[in-house]
Amino acid sequence: MKYLFTFFALLFITQTGFAQYTDVINSKRPGFSDSPYSVGTKIYQVEGGLFYKNVGNYLTWDYSQNPPEQNTYSSTSFGTDITLRTGQFFERLEFNLDLILQNENRNYTHPSIYTESGLGFSKLTIGAKYLVYKPKYTDKSKEIHSWKARHSFDKRRLIPAVGVYVGLNTNLLNEMHKNPDGISPKFAIYTQNDLSNRWIILMNFIMDNAFTDISENSFIGTTTYALTQKISIFGEGQMFFRNQEGAPNDIQFGAGGAYLINNNLQADLSFRMILDERGDNTYLIGGGLAWRLDRHKDKILRSKTDSSKSKNKEKKGFFNTITFGLFSGEKTSSSSKKMRSVKTSKAKSRTLTPPVNKKAKKARNKQNKKLIKEQKKREKAQIKYNKKAQKANN
Repeated sequence: MKYLFTFFALLFITQTGFAQYTDVINSKRPGFSDSPYSVGTKIYQVEGGLFYKNVGNYLTWDYSQNPPEQNTYSSTSFGTDITLRTGQFFERLEFNLDLILQNENRNYTHPSIYTESGLGFSKLTIGAKYLVYKPKYTDKSKEIHSWKARHSFDKRRLIPAVGVYVGLNTNLLNEMHKNPDGISPKFAIYTQNDLSNRWIILMNFIMDNAFTDISENSFIGTTTYALTQKISIFGEGQMFFRNQEGAPNDIQFGAGGAYLINNNLQADLSFRMILDERGDNTYLIGGGLAWRLDRHKDKILRSKTDSSKSKNKEKKGFFNTITFGLFSGEKTSSSSKKMRSVKTSKAKSRTLTPPVNKKAKKARNKQNKKLIKEQKKREKAQIKYNKKAQKANN
C-alpha cells in the first residue's frame, strides 16, 4: 500500500494540466460502467435512483461455518442506489461515494428451507478516480480543402483515455451483505474511446473485494450513442469471474436511455438481465436522476512574460508597506509627502496624411467619368424604351 500511495502521489504532482469540466453534466448513470474522466473541480454531483431486483436460484457459500456451507436462495428486493461525486485539488482527480440502501427478502432452499429479510446498506464504498492519459483528436471541422479528409475516420480515436480507481469497501452493511473478512480494497482501470462526437465505448476492468475469500474480477463493456443533443441510449455487457468456490460466474446484459433536462439535470431508465452458469435468471429494473451543483471556475493561464512583469510590479500589501518604512528610516506617510510632484501637459495631436500618387489619382478620375457617362446613357435608353412602350399601349 505504501508503494501504491507513492505512485498515485507522483501522478497527482506531475499531471495536472487537462480540464475535465464539461458544460453538460457528465453522469455514469444508468449503466454500471464508469468513465475515466472526472467531473471537474468545484463540482458537487448527486446521482440516485430507485430499483427493483428479482434474483433466481442463486448459489453462494457461507464462510462463517467451518467447513464452509453451500446456500441456495431466491430473493426479491427494492431500494435506492446513490453516488456522490466531487472534483477537488486537481482537474483530473475525483472523489466519490457509492452506496445502496436495500430491502431484501430471501427464500432459502438449501441446506434448509427458511426465509430471511433485512433492510440496510448492501454497498458502501468510498474511492478516488484519476485520469492518467487523455488522447488528442484532430479537429475535422477546420478542414476546408477536402471533403474526404473532413469526413474520414481519425485513427487516433482508437487510442483510449485511461483512468485508475482505488476504493475501500466498508463493512457497515446489512448482515446479509457483510464481508466475513471485514473491509476490503477495490481497484479498477477505466478506458473510453470517443469513436465520434455521438458514439462512445467504455471498458472497465475491476477487482472487487480484493484479497478476501469473496473476491471477484469483472469486465464491463458499454456502448453509448447520442440520438439527439438531449436523448442518448446505451447497451452494456458485464462478466463476473468469482474466486469463491462453487459460486457461478454471471453474465449481465443491460440496456436503457437517458434524457438531458438541462445542463445540470439528467433523467434515465434501464433494464438488466443476469444469467449465471446454471441458467438461473435475475432481472433488474431501475430509473433515476443525476444532478450537479456547478461551482467550477476555469483557471487563467499566463505566459512567462506576463508572470515576470507581474513580479516586477510594486506590491501594495500590508507587509510591503511596513518594510518600506522600516528600512528607509522614515514613515510611509512622510515619505509619500516628500515625493516630487511631476507636472503633466497635453501634447498637441495632428493627423498624418499619406503622400498622394498623382498618376493613380488621374486614373481614378478618368474611371469615374467613364462610369458616369455609361450611367447617363443607360438612363436615356431607359427613357426612350418607356416612351415607345406607352405609344404601343395607346
